[in-house]
Amino acid sequence: MPQQLLLLSVVSVWLLAGFFLADATYYSHHVYNLRHRTYSHRASNMDNQLPQVVPTEPPVEVVPPRLHNFSRIFYGIMFDAGSTGTRIHIYKFIQKDPAGLPVLDNEMYHAVKPGLSAYADKPEVGGDTIRQLLKVAKKTVPKEEWRQTPVVLKATAGLRLLPEEKAKALLDEVKDVFDESPFFVPNNSVSLMNGTNEGVLAWVTVNFLTGHLYAKTRRTVGILDLGGGSTQITFLPKSKKTVISAPPSYIARIDMFNSTYELYTHSYLGNGLIAARLATLGALGADGLDWKVFTSSCLPKKFREDWTFGGLTYKVSGIPDGYAGYKLCYHEVMRVVKGIIHQPFEVKGNSVFYAFSYYYDRAVESGLIDGSRGGVVEVRDFKKRAKEVCNKMTKYRPISPFLCMDMTYITCLLKEGFGFKDSTVLQLTKKVNNVETSWALGATFDFFHNLNIH
Repeated sequence: MPQQLLLLSVVSVWLLAGFFLADATYYSHHVYNLRHRTYSHRASNMDNQLPQVVPTEPPVEVVPPRLHNFSRIFYGIMFDAGSTGTRIHIYKFIQKDPAGLPVLDNEMYHAVKPGLSAYADKPEVGGDTIRQLLKVAKKTVPKEEWRQTPVVLKATAGLRLLPEEKAKALLDEVKDVFDESPFFVPNNSVSLMNGTNEGVLAWVTVNFLTGHLYAKTRRTVGILDLGGGSTQITFLPKSKKTVISAPPSYIARIDMFNSTYELYTHSYLGNGLIAARLATLGALGADGLDWKVFTSSCLPKKFREDWTFGGLTYKVSGIPDGYAGYKLCYHEVMRVVKGIIHQPFEVKGNSVFYAFSYYYDRAVESGLIDGSRGGVVEVRDFKKRAKEVCNKMTKYRPISPFLCMDMTYITCLLKEGFGFKDSTVLQLTKKVNNVETSWALGATFDFFHNLNIH
């Protein structure tokens, strides 16, 4: 209960301060004139900017029924279409009274596998997975609120890796499914999100939920998000040298709380955990999948199997007459990381990073942390456990034959890629105050403020 009260108070403070500042009305008879929120970016490449949303049509006015006790509940639905699964986040907000500010009450989360990208050649089947998740939304959101509840889908690396025409066909199918639904479908309700947004909005979610965004100390935590197709790093630099030495497109600005946050952020497409498996095997972008067998010393010697990702099937195998183990595996995954990942100047310091998605999942599977509570580890702990898993592949094979490869890749990504010290502290978590640590909540906030919902 104290955690929930903390979360409610944090959300109230955020809304009071005008988070992602914009004119907005939250399904209420009272209009709150919040200052306009802006994003800016040092790079001239528009693909890397957090977009300004310019309404092309007048906002849709949805007038809620007048309640005698002035209490009002409303919802927002955000779909995260990732490379390995599609997730639905249903956020419930409460308007205490007409003159007050709404607060975030809770989140309903559900996921299906595989991701939309697996249906690249069958978009209508991909649409059925969205219908399945919309059934969850219908059960969660009261029927009288359906027509006033916005539904939004943002696709990430899985669709960014697809040919443009196939990605568009999937997104068009999702839009058709949304239009069939009883929920409110705003303009641009289905879109492909760029990597900069993904990293920044995940940083917003975590620092919002941990209470850092409303603290005057400007002490924040960095985030490390490891998806299937891409990986993101975002943090607030303490040293000007970090900003000066970074590629211009790696620095993003956000104006909020009467302050400007200049973030270091980048998304590495193709360096997510599953894409890295393919790259390690030499299968990423390869042809001849019908007859080629892709081998690795990161896999158990007697392992051989067909493995499907992104709608393609690969024949993968260990090396029956060769060697396997941590050292050889590390040498293989090094090729996927070395010279590709930029090393920010100050990550060699003592900053604290929250790490989630596959960082969390693999730490749980390898026994590094408890699956129900998460935990605090150092980078050296990933290395130590990776060695143990790789040198005892038979023991860990029932969990996953790819566990050695995955743990070694995570170790290599942290150390050789980003340049973290062995002593860097990582807070591994799946939820903060019972809300998923992903970009979805940050995107929902951003969406509400851009749309001017009445």
